[in-house]
Amino acid sequence: MSVSISPPGPAAAGRPAREPSLLDALAPVVVLIGLLVLTIVLFGTAAADGPLQVALFASATFAGLIAYKNGYTAVAIEEAAVGGVSSAMGAIFILLAVGALIGTWNLAGTIPTIVSYGLALLRPAIFFATIAVICALVGAVTGSSWTTAATLGVAFVGMAPVLKMPVPITAGAVISGAYMGDKMSPLSETTVLVPSLVGGVTVNQHIRGMLWTVGPSFVAAVAIFAGLGLAEKPSGAIDTTAARDALAAVYHITPWNLLPLALLIVLSVVQVPPFLAIFGTAVFSGVLASFTQPDVVKALVGKPGQGPVLNGIEAIYKSMATGHVAHSSNDTINALFSRGGMTSMLTTVWLILGAMGFAAIMEHAGFINRLIRPLVTRARSDGRLIAATGLTCIGLNVIAGDQYIADVLPSRAYRAEYAKRGLAPRMLSRTVEDTGTVTSPLVPWNSCGAYMAGVLQVPTVEYLPFAFFNLINPLIAIIFGLTGFRVEHTKPAAAQNPEPDDT
Repeated sequence: MSVSISPPGPAAAGRPAREPSLLDALAPVVVLIGLLVLTIVLFGTAAADGPLQVALFASATFAGLIAYKNGYTAVAIEEAAVGGVSSAMGAIFILLAVGALIGTWNLAGTIPTIVSYGLALLRPAIFFATIAVICALVGAVTGSSWTTAATLGVAFVGMAPVLKMPVPITAGAVISGAYMGDKMSPLSETTVLVPSLVGGVTVNQHIRGMLWTVGPSFVAAVAIFAGLGLAEKPSGAIDTTAARDALAAVYHITPWNLLPLALLIVLSVVQVPPFLAIFGTAVFSGVLASFTQPDVVKALVGKPGQGPVLNGIEAIYKSMATGHVAHSSNDTINALFSRGGMTSMLTTVWLILGAMGFAAIMEHAGFINRLIRPLVTRARSDGRLIAATGLTCIGLNVIAGDQYIADVLPSRAYRAEYAKRGLAPRMLSRTVEDTGTVTSPLVPWNSCGAYMAGVLQVPTVEYLPFAFFNLINPLIAIIFGLTGFRVEHTKPAAAQNPEPDDT
């Protein structure tokens, strides 16, 4: 997904747009925060089912009225909002493809097979820590936290109730590992985008620079997950053999069911566009289901007189559109694997539309720049400048509701000041990733937070306290900046020139 960063748009003829005051810029933020708090107080974890979206659209309308007061035409404001929504279309298509993928992976037995094998290997004491490490490895290979969460993440979350382990902690482990792997992968969009915006730093230099903050953060997170696993004492006996037998009674458990996972990893490594990779894998999984799970396909379609070919095609349509519905005598299996479908993602899409519309109007009317400017000028020391950068990224994830805006705007807004002070370019790129990229899934109305909650079926506010890597990494980045530890400098005159690669 790309984001267009543009200057304030046209005002009405003969009515030039005014520079927004600090009050103008703050007012929509105050309204947004007020409405969001009210919504969460009233609806709790169900807020993302509709009320949060209403709050975002109301805040966007208020921001548009302030922009109109400052001289922007209704047409210009409307075009800005539409443009913001358009910039999110890539993410929306991926989200819908993921919904289809989850549906056909349940149909083809891919997720049940991962769960079955996981039950044979994983134990409560190492459950959370192992999940974080596995998701980190897969995230690094695929370069995508979204793909990792939508595949292995869904399986691990489904495994948690069987092992009688808390689902929110499991989701936190998935997100911690997925984002660690994503950040450290040269295939990741943000890992490539941020250094290119900062200038003067290659992707490899950027990744090496992040090792100093990402490494300790992930080690600390894994240690906490290991401690939680050791401290967790599931109530009652855990009979994984009985659970695996129950799965085998419904699904044909075989390594062939893992072909879709292997295909998706290969397509990601060769850098096939995410939507094509995910959607293509979803179709392949649906076709595979007719060969590996004929009884499951027949049960889903429920038309005994229809031939196997038409049954298979209809099952693909149903699983991709409205999700797979398991029909067995085991209620637990039915609940765990009746999931997916594009329709399951529509509430999340609605949330992203509201967030991107609000963010686009805020940016178009100059409100975001007006909020950032004082932070740049008042950061007198290098440590304060790094801290201001991090707080800006976190704030934009909250205000703008989109990871890319939280990465793009600070990368552009702060790079001249970093060069002027002789701070190495990768100090900026590292700080942006450590605070902008990783905190995006912690905000319920952020596109990443909405995605993770939608895919894992765990509300953001429930997994947030347990996404330890995403919480620790920004703190370490800011502490390193304030103390000067591992803060690199270069000559101010050379700040705009690329550093030699020291590989």
